[in-house]
Amino acid sequence: MNDSTDPEPEVLAELSRLRDSIDNIDAAVIHMLAERFKCTQQVGHLKAAHKMPPADPAREARQIARLRDLAENAKLDPAFAEKFLNFIIAEVIRHHETIARA
Repeated sequence: MNDSTDPEPEVLAELSRLRDSIDNIDAAVIHMLAERFKCTQQVGHLKAAHKMPPADPAREARQIARLRDLAENAKLDPAFAEKFLNFIIAEVIRHHETIARA
């Protein structure tokens, strides 16, 4: 029997399998965020070309409510989902402001 500091090989194998899955999910999240930002850059150029404001508070509020519902249905903390989306929205607005100044 191993002591508590020396996990069984089966435990290490399971840990490795789970970490591989986490790494794959992280990669997918990054790729999805990259695609999202490609779309929001296009939105920023469209808004700038038509002299629209970089921020759209009504749209942002709808998105936050929608993401909170999605998070709840996915058994994810809605407050966490809102914080995450607010972080993304702030970055998108910053990009749109930069595009509008160009």
